[in-house]
Amino acid sequence: MGVRDFSRQITDPNSAHLKRRKAAYALPTLFTAGSVFLGFFSIMNSFQAAIQARSGSTGPNTFFEVAAIAIVWAMVLDGLDGRIARITNTASDFGRELDSLADVIAFGIAPAVLAFAWGVQPAIGSASQPLRDYLHRVGIFIPFLYLICGAARLARFNIQKNPVPKNPGRSDRKYFVGLPIPAAAAMVAAVVYASGGRPLQYWPLTVAWLALLALLSFLMVCTWRYRSFKDMQLQRPRSWLSAVAFGVLIYFIWAATGIALPAIFGLYVASGIVVRVAGALRRRFKRARPAPEQQLG
Repeated sequence: MGVRDFSRQITDPNSAHLKRRKAAYALPTLFTAGSVFLGFFSIMNSFQAAIQARSGSTGPNTFFEVAAIAIVWAMVLDGLDGRIARITNTASDFGRELDSLADVIAFGIAPAVLAFAWGVQPAIGSASQPLRDYLHRVGIFIPFLYLICGAARLARFNIQKNPVPKNPGRSDRKYFVGLPIPAAAAMVAAVVYASGGRPLQYWPLTVAWLALLALLSFLMVCTWRYRSFKDMQLQRPRSWLSAVAFGVLIYFIWAATGIALPAIFGLYVASGIVVRVAGALRRRFKRARPAPEQQLG
């Protein structure tokens, strides 16, 4: 093929190459649209679950389980759309903005609605009247705090090109600055799913639930580091230990999903706290340790 023929193939609007290129740009958008749908689907199921719980049903609520599962699957699609865009070299400003708006719906609004419908509204009635009014106000504020912190986390992620966490890690690894909002949403969904869809019925548990939401809100806007795992190359050969570990992990998720999901996402959420606290203690220990000259003297 000559240079003239190749140029005509690239610029011709009827060219099969150009059509395939346009189709490649649409592929990540389809995954983003799927994430938006799952977030909307989760909100609708949270509404249905709240209506059922409001009617006096205290047993397992299938709507809560479905709402939680939808958020977890939205997280899977959110991870795939970015990876597909990078593999096909179709990343664009439009795609990034659309992805952020999708994240606000799927990992901001949907978990906030689910958190209130599952962990706040059903348990308010177990408290006395003065405490009930206080819990209701706080129970609305904390999910809203989670939502606004998640939106702020996404805005910061969009405007920062090479963000550096307050406690930088290894230079050969990539990190998020603050807890990613999909991980925070997955933590909320994992707890709800682990309960079997049975809503909270006692207000002390609601207090603990709101404390978890407040912690997730803080972790999203803090500058602590979290592994992004974007530096992992699946195309590279792996050792047999990696294959065994992945196999055990997949079986654990399949055999004990109700335990595996909270454990996995809980460990990831706790990893940023542990790394931050360990780094602070190590720096304080270095400052407190006397210099070699002082030890000799």
